[in-house]
Amino acid sequence: MRAAGEVTAADRIASLLVENFDASYRLFREISAGAKARFEAADWPAVQSASRERIRLEDDQVERTVEQLRAELGPACRDESAWSAAKRRYIVLLVDHKRPELAETFFNSVSTRVLGRSYVRNEFMFVRATTSTEYIPADPPTYRSYDAHDDLHATFAAVMHNAGWSRPFADLDRDVGRLVCAVAAKLQVPEPQLQVSVLGSAFYRNKAAYVVGKIVNGNDELPFAIAVVHDEEGRLTIDTVLLDSSAIDVLFSLSRAYFMVDMDVPSGYVEFLRTIMPTKPRSEIYSSVGLQKQGKTLFFRDLLHHLDHSEDLFVEAPGARGQVMHVFTLPSYPYVFKVIRDRFGPAKNTTREAVMRKFQIVKEVDRVGRMVDALEFVDLALPIARFAPALLDQLDELAPSAIEVDGASLVVKHCYVERRMRPLDIHLKTASERELDRVVCEYGDTLRELAIANIFPGDLLWRNFGLTRHGRVVCYDYDELEYLTDCVFREIPAAPSPEAELSDEVWYAVGSNDVFPEEFETFLLGREAIRRAFLRHHPELLHAAFWQESQRRVAAGEIVDFFPYPEDVRFSTRFRRPPAAAGIRPAGGRAG
Repeated sequence: MRAAGEVTAADRIASLLVENFDASYRLFREISAGAKARFEAADWPAVQSASRERIRLEDDQVERTVEQLRAELGPACRDESAWSAAKRRYIVLLVDHKRPELAETFFNSVSTRVLGRSYVRNEFMFVRATTSTEYIPADPPTYRSYDAHDDLHATFAAVMHNAGWSRPFADLDRDVGRLVCAVAAKLQVPEPQLQVSVLGSAFYRNKAAYVVGKIVNGNDELPFAIAVVHDEEGRLTIDTVLLDSSAIDVLFSLSRAYFMVDMDVPSGYVEFLRTIMPTKPRSEIYSSVGLQKQGKTLFFRDLLHHLDHSEDLFVEAPGARGQVMHVFTLPSYPYVFKVIRDRFGPAKNTTREAVMRKFQIVKEVDRVGRMVDALEFVDLALPIARFAPALLDQLDELAPSAIEVDGASLVVKHCYVERRMRPLDIHLKTASERELDRVVCEYGDTLRELAIANIFPGDLLWRNFGLTRHGRVVCYDYDELEYLTDCVFREIPAAPSPEAELSDEVWYAVGSNDVFPEEFETFLLGREAIRRAFLRHHPELLHAAFWQESQRRVAAGEIVDFFPYPEDVRFSTRFRRPPAAAGIRPAGGRAG
């Protein structure tokens, strides 16, 4: 029995973790809340810098906490009984906490670093949530509701005014009129208690802000996301309003940068967002607002739940087998698991460390809707009985150092988890002519948009790209990814003689970062239908000049606008009329 007032190792672990988590979230919220000022100042480089800083924040705080525990407690910090007791004390400290789910995840992150793989046991970590996140009061409240029955125009004007931007709108009355026109086309007959509910903080990403909410009309709900941007004269303008769950789901896609949003109670924001995106998992919503650790926790819980309620086996993922990663999937679950192989294929000149750096680059750059985000797991324990024998043989052969049997579990020592896509090479084999043309055009757009975001995928083969559930082409293979500005794009020099041109050996020196776009035609456009479509939409991608110009734009600091919605829904397009006839000048905004 301990003496009165004695502080045990368990007490110190619990109190230190709560203190350090609270400090970490204060910094997270400070960076997120600063997005409003950066948006108003049009300080786009600072937007990108803040995004990178916030991504590293929680890992840094976890490492500091681990080091502090080791320094203060010494060997006692690895006492499993102390951690079991610390978890019980921690639960008490989270009573009335505003972010208990995030604090539990922080506990998990620290305990796994200190204790290692024992995290799979519930007594040392929060495998299941223990504290409710329902109805946690927030200051300011998570959302605000407006009575909109009498005047929808005045209501949305008030919504935009209450966003609190000091930078003036070019013509707010005009913009709200366009917004109400778009809403009226979707809204059923207004009920007497028509309400507009709006989340308290705008969402910021790249060069745009989004006001997110829903219109409650009797038993019907109409979700909306209002995109606000700067026009060419630096004034604010409403660029569009998205009015269906599918479009808003794309807006919150993890193939784009994480949002900045000032949340006192994150679970309140997530639950509100789930009402307007009911098919999007909580794990992905948490990740989309920058809380990737919580996204990982919920993904792991969802996976365990799914394994308890399914019977199929993990198998090799469909598609061409990679030379760097071995990929497996559970057919009934829409994700793939990527393990770095011990030995790479003969065409690959890279290292394990280099591949891991590429995945970190993807997390930190603007993914512009064209690169899949990945969850990184260490020591992921899965039931070995759920692995197909053929897959176990493949892992034993290709990545033996990445797996370990521990009782009834197969421990995957390191892997990346991504949303499962339909590989482009498989899709193109059966695509109609119209669909083939669309996908090839999308593929070229992907390369263009990644280029101006300073990314060159490296390996451009169709198999390294896939289709999302919304039909968008994205890149999901990163082992040869490079910053565009690190590449040297060259035209193939003229052969010195006919003999040299016919030789198997090249007649010119090739540097390690040299890229010859003329060669893309050889390995990309072998099929005639694909060749015709590519040359119709993107012939310039086969010439060094395009890539060199993209490099120049990146080096000049140009930050290009990427629209997370179609061009034809932008108000500047939808309401474009001859100014003299309509009396309305077109909006000049551009979204992020």
